[in-house]
Amino acid sequence: MTTIPRQPRLSERRRASGIRRGEAASGWLFTAPMLVLLGLFLVIPVLMALSVSFSDWGGRGSPFAGGVGFVGLKNYAALLGGGGLAEQDFGTALKNNAWYVVLVVPLQTAVAMFLAVMVNRQILKGRGFFRTAFYFPSVTSSVAITVLWLFLFNSTGAVNKLLSFIGVTGPNWFNDPNGIFHFGVDTGPAFLEKSTALGIPLWDWVGGPSVAMSAFVLLAIFTTSGTFMLLFVAALQNLSGEVYEAAEMDGANGWQRFWRVTLPQLRPTLFTVLTLGLIGCWQVFDQIYTGTKGAPGKTTLTPAYLSYQAAFQNQQWGQGAAIAFLLFVIIVLFTLLQRWVLSEKKVSKRRMRAYQLPPGGNGDANYAIAATATTRRGDDS
Repeated sequence: MTTIPRQPRLSERRRASGIRRGEAASGWLFTAPMLVLLGLFLVIPVLMALSVSFSDWGGRGSPFAGGVGFVGLKNYAALLGGGGLAEQDFGTALKNNAWYVVLVVPLQTAVAMFLAVMVNRQILKGRGFFRTAFYFPSVTSSVAITVLWLFLFNSTGAVNKLLSFIGVTGPNWFNDPNGIFHFGVDTGPAFLEKSTALGIPLWDWVGGPSVAMSAFVLLAIFTTSGTFMLLFVAALQNLSGEVYEAAEMDGANGWQRFWRVTLPQLRPTLFTVLTLGLIGCWQVFDQIYTGTKGAPGKTTLTPAYLSYQAAFQNQQWGQGAAIAFLLFVIIVLFTLLQRWVLSEKKVSKRRMRAYQLPPGGNGDANYAIAATATTRRGDDS
């Protein structure tokens, strides 16, 4: 005998709808203070800065006063194709920061993951001490760390002293503008010298960061790896031990377990670490402000510091705001690209056939055959 479920009465449906409306109203009521604060101190200032980027405001009076002129995309055009000093400075800052991102993000991620795997091992004694020691540079003032770095990487500092013990003469780190990939060559091929992008010769683009900027690269890796290490440690502690036991019983060694078991499960954390690292590297400012202020020869100039310089020092607030919003677009584009690269790809129909059971077939046998074939394909690759 089939039992027909009872349909809720009209009064019950109205009562449930009223409860949901009350919950929604309570939710908006509790979040209203934060929404007001975000609107006043985030949304409105960002919109005001966006309007300034389309004006010639000089920093005096209100940016919405009658004497402030609307210049449209003039500030953006001067940075992206004006052919003057503004374009050259913006191109130099982008080149410096791009190499900074290319070197810092992968290295700090690799170092953070390596440290996390080490301090997460059960056989390691004093794991709490090592976690604190590795994380300590992240909570230290960036200004203090930068000043310390200036002493360590001085021409007569501790770093060059250590290099002299192995017969290497260290460079004058923060006063050397040469690109580390130029290998001491002053002039490059003619087509690289004559071709330019954003007013900068391609020879300078491919030369890599300067020796001075490479010191800031080491500084970033030293100060941020501990923070990302904690994220990886938290993710490692949430992984199931049964998967490792199964992989070990199948004969997988330590490297195979890490590459095929651990790393795939760390994909969400890896995306978070790479995203935070990418955003932080494109926004580097305080180390440059404290250390070199773009010197030597503007080889440590970054878009964030260039925006500050244009607005607060040169009183070109429209151009400074334009640099900030161009930097915002760059960060968003790279974040979306990174999300697409790390996203899980859909399995093709051809590969799905190996896991589909034919009608009337032996389910356990077919599953075992498909799993064996998949394992063999993975071993062959």
